[in-house]
Amino acid sequence: MAHPKRKHSHSRSRKKRTHQKLVSPLLVECKQCRHLKPAHMICPFCGYYAGREVIKIERKEKKKKKR
Repeated sequence: MAHPKRKHSHSRSRKKRTHQKLVSPLLVECKQCRHLKPAHMICPFCGYYAGREVIKIERKEKKKKKR
C-alpha cells in the first residue's frame, strides 16, 4: 500500500472539507396561503400546487379547555 512521503498541512487537509457542509432546504412562499413550503411540492397548509387545488386539507379544530 502507498504511504505519503510528507505530512499534509492543516490548511490542505481542511480544503478538502470545505464542501462537506449542511445546506438549508430551499423554501418558497405559497402563492395561495403565503406560507413557506418546499419548492416544487404541494403546499402542506392549503393543498395547492401551481395555482390549483390538488388535495383537500381538512383542518382540525382546537379543543377547548374545561375548568
